[in-house]
Amino acid sequence: MPDEYGHDSRDYVRQLNAHYDAETEPDSNALLDRLRQAFVEAGCDPDKLSLDDSAGIDQLHLGGRSASRALAALGGLRGGERVLDVGCGTGGASRLLAAEYGCKVVGVDITAAFVKVADWLSKATGLDDRTRFMCADAASVSLAAESVDWVWCQHALMNMPHVPRVLAEWRRLLVPGGCVLLHEVVAGDNPEPLILPVPWARTPATSHLRSREQLERAMALSGFESLRVDDVTDSALAWRQVHSQRESRTEEALERGRRLPGPEMIFGEEFPTMGRNLRDNLAAGKVRILEGVWRVMN
Repeated sequence: MPDEYGHDSRDYVRQLNAHYDAETEPDSNALLDRLRQAFVEAGCDPDKLSLDDSAGIDQLHLGGRSASRALAALGGLRGGERVLDVGCGTGGASRLLAAEYGCKVVGVDITAAFVKVADWLSKATGLDDRTRFMCADAASVSLAAESVDWVWCQHALMNMPHVPRVLAEWRRLLVPGGCVLLHEVVAGDNPEPLILPVPWARTPATSHLRSREQLERAMALSGFESLRVDDVTDSALAWRQVHSQRESRTEEALERGRRLPGPEMIFGEEFPTMGRNLRDNLAAGKVRILEGVWRVMN
């Protein structure tokens, strides 16, 4: 059904599912079954996993777990907070916050297959008592107003075409004085077209990059004051360069035997190309990486 902007949200969800190699039917378990089988083939019990075991398929942002820990430190998380993880994917950041900070986390993602995988991984890692997941549009979350202390979002806004609606929902859900922790890909100063595919898009249809200035203006207009915003492009590029080298040795890793499932299980066989393209887009100044914390204005 078209929204007020004239876009068919169902068609957009199908585009995202196709990009992330996920099924489009809500009752399908194709991705879940594929990942479970991959763990079996790696010699793991898919119902009893560690956070190390699952890191390759649930930390799908630049910097992996180290970037999530840095974001938590930037916000000064003390433990026990109620967190909404927006664009949670398969739930890696949600589980990290639950395991290392004792947070109670609700993860939201528009891709039903990811939510199923997130539920499974939380049960398999023993964290289902502190995490739960919902398949929903980030602009319309069925939680009560003022029910979360923090909104957490890593590499998700660039897949969302209507950010003001999303930010208005964050404003509704956060308690007075609540904060947003954001780790985001934004447009760089180089206006040349992106080299595609990249991890968030195979075509321009699902890429909605905004400049730093546009993002900060949208946050301010939605009722958030900036406490700190850092450009972490250099460290993200260094991390991506190392991982591109590792991904180029995939066949060697397979020849050595046991190998835990990695992001190619989510993104498909093109993932090494996506990673190299992201590296090259970062190096060319076409994209930049920000992390920041914003607080609800009184």
